[in-house]
Formats: sequence, C-alpha cells, structure tokens
Amino acid sequence: MRIALVGCGAVTQAVYVPLLSRRRDLFQVSAVCDLSRTLADVVGDRLGAPRRYTSLAKMLADGGFEAVVVLASGSHGETVRRALAAGYAVLCEKPLALTRAEVAALPEGRLMVGYMKQYDPAVRRAVALLEELGGPAAVRSVEVTVLHPSGESQLAFANLARAGDVDPGVLGSLRETEDALVSRALGQAAPESLRNVYAVSLGSICHDLSLLRRFTGAPREIAHVDSWGPAPGSVEISGPLPVAGRFHIRWHYLDGYPAYRETVAIHHDGGTLELVFPTPYLMNAPTTLTVVSGAETRAEHRQVTEAFEVQLTAFHAYVNDGSPPLTDAAGALEDIVTAQRIAARYAVQHRLPIGGEAAAWT
Repeated sequence: MRIALVGCGAVTQAVYVPLLSRRRDLFQVSAVCDLSRTLADVVGDRLGAPRRYTSLAKMLADGGFEAVVVLASGSHGETVRRALAAGYAVLCEKPLALTRAEVAALPEGRLMVGYMKQYDPAVRRAVALLEELGGPAAVRSVEVTVLHPSGESQLAFANLARAGDVDPGVLGSLRETEDALVSRALGQAAPESLRNVYAVSLGSICHDLSLLRRFTGAPREIAHVDSWGPAPGSVEISGPLPVAGRFHIRWHYLDGYPAYRETVAIHHDGGTLELVFPTPYLMNAPTTLTVVSGAETRAEHRQVTEAFEVQLTAFHAYVNDGSPPLTDAAGALEDIVTAQRIAARYAVQHRLPIGGEAAAWT
C-alpha cells in the first residue's frame, strides 16, 4: 500500500521510520511532507521516498498514494479534513483535534486515530480477561499512575535530526492558530493553568482515556480535578465509570525521572489486572500484564510484539479489507469531550473563567 507521511519529527524518526523500513511487505512510502525541507529529506532518504514536500496542498494534489499518515504535532483536524476531502484514507496520531468543531467539520471517509496502546498485545489480553470476568460491570476501580520524564531524555538514544530551516513567521502563525483553537475550546479568558490541564489531558492523558474507553467506556462525569507543581506539573483526575466503579488518574511530569513508567490497575472482586507500560519510543519493549487472582496467585505475561507495528498492520487491514479500527472519529471525539469535562471541572473547582465548547460541561 502506497502511503504519504505528514510530519517528520521525533515520533516519525524514532518509531515510524524503523517500523516502515521493516514492513516494506505492507507499505511503500511514496511521499513525505514537513515544514522543514531538511527533515523531509532525512526521512525521505531513510525510507526511500521519491517525493519530498514542504506544502501539504501540493502533496495532496500530486497524489500517487492511497493513504496519508498524519504524524505532525498539535491539532490534526485541518490536515485530516483536507486529506479526507481529497479522497485518501487517513491514519492520524492522537489527538485528532483540539475542538469538537474540528471533528464536526470532517467529511466522510476512512479515518483511523492512532492510540497504539489499544493495540498492545497485553492490553488486548486484559480486555479478553475482563470480558470473561463480566466486563465493565465487574470493575470496582481503575487506578492509573503515569511518571513522565522529559521527551528529550526519552529520545536521547534516537540521534534525531533537528530542523533549523523553518521560517519563524510560519512557526509563529502556527502557534497563533493553536492558541485560537484552545480559546475556542475553553474560551478567550481561560487562564494558563486551565490551558495546561487541557493540554496535558489531550496530549498525554488521552492515552489513558483511550484505555478507559477500551475497558469500561468513556467517563460521563468528572468528579474531581487538581493540578500542582511547575507546568506541566502533576494532574489528578477522578470520577465514576459509566457502568460500575470509579477511576483515578495521577499524571506527573518529572523532568529528571530515570525512565517513563505507566501503570494501569483494574481491580475487581476477585483480583486485579495490572498493566505496566515502558517508554513508548523503545521498539519491542514489552508491556507486562500481571493477573492477580484467588489465593494470591500471580501470573505474569510479557510479549515483545510492538504495539505501533500492530497498529500499522490494523490500518493496512482497515484500508484494504474494511476491518474497523479500534478508534475512529467518534472515539476520538469522546476523548475530546472527556478532556473538556476535565477542564470544566477544574475551572469550577478553582473558580476560573471558562467559556467556549467546554462551558457546556459546567
């Protein structure tokens, strides 16, 4: 399947370049696009892509591929809209967008949103085990802890190419556009602390929201939100689950922490399903699933199958065979709504001004 990549930054270089290099049986990268011609050439050379662009419009118009993989930073709403409107299938890294309006503006088309942890073999086994226990009704609580070091420390091994050839005016315009989208979501008067909680929710905690959707369904209510420490700091979120039980998420940005670590524990009357995720940028590092059952029996499961690779093969199956993705536009919209509920609860608790789309949840 011929594909085009949009965005040639850290995730593309550290994750997608090695995966696409070894899965040439499924994918041929026909074109790459980035604001930096330097990065487009670096990624294009590594993947053997014959065409490199700094203009998305020109790449979409030239064609020569069946699908677009959107890996750029920030909101992907407009890029996805244009790719779908041009008739291409799209795999879009999270988050799909920063506002509900961007999702509403998307035309019909084949869209898969990339939450690779949903495709992790350990997660899929946990989903099956939970179903055997009775599904969401069996859950007493879901406890999530994320210890998040700096991106630089997580990617120090990757020897990334850096962009230094993008017009500062273009970068400034992009920042203004992103700020306007956040204002549309939270209101013009939303203070920096509220914007930070929203950014963390959609930029990182959304992975945990996607896992909640997979295990129990998306929360319909947020009961408590707090944040402390220098931004991005620590964020704490809790509330009832849609069927039974409650969830609690604790997310901590710890600049000097030695390694990324994420733990998701699903407690039920008969025991616990506990997932421990390593840093997402280390290919084939196993997620560990520990099953705690009667009489303190513990069974540990590890698989080295790379979740990003499973996600890519699922996208190939979606485009070619119609196999539905685990997250489509509707699922991504649920995460945006949950992030806005989180922001609204935080604003109410801390007596902060909030408007825009999130005002609907106050």
